[in-house]
Amino acid sequence: MADKFHVIKLANERVDETRRRVQNEVLGHRGRKGDPLYRARRLLTMAEERLGDSGREKVQGLLRAGDPRGDVAVAWEAKEAVRELYGHQDQTLALEWVDALVDDLTDADRPPEVRSLGRTLRRWRLPITAWHACHLTNGPTEAMNNLIKRVKRVAFGFTNFRNYRVRALLYAGKPDWSLLPSISPI
Repeated sequence: MADKFHVIKLANERVDETRRRVQNEVLGHRGRKGDPLYRARRLLTMAEERLGDSGREKVQGLLRAGDPRGDVAVAWEAKEAVRELYGHQDQTLALEWVDALVDDLTDADRPPEVRSLGRTLRRWRLPITAWHACHLTNGPTEAMNNLIKRVKRVAFGFTNFRNYRVRALLYAGKPDWSLLPSISPI
């Protein structure tokens, strides 16, 4: 199953790649503080409904100023279409949506980053739509793994597993101290 978070993250990465390419083509350098596309970078990754009217106007103005061919705007619309995919509850409808979206994104007139996104969606169409069958995510598991890795990084390597486990439990929130005596070294 392809996680909703990672699919949308991939779409956001393609928007950012397009923005950086266009920025470099138009101005001949990486983004700087006053450049329109550089100023729009955070707004382009936000969900459209979270922008509000003023945010939408700002994005459109910055795109008009820094995106002469409209490549970044096309990538942003593709990202929003991928986000919209997760609004469907039915798996068969989502599969039809992905197939239609892939056909649209892989069109030769699209920017190369958008075509790449379309090819990736085509390869992962069944795992992407599998989410619609169960509506589960591996986000909590990844969050716990990240937390444990951060504890390990800060600890510079525990030699005692008991201390390592206690530190992980402390970082995780409310540990059940009654279980502490039951820990046995491996």
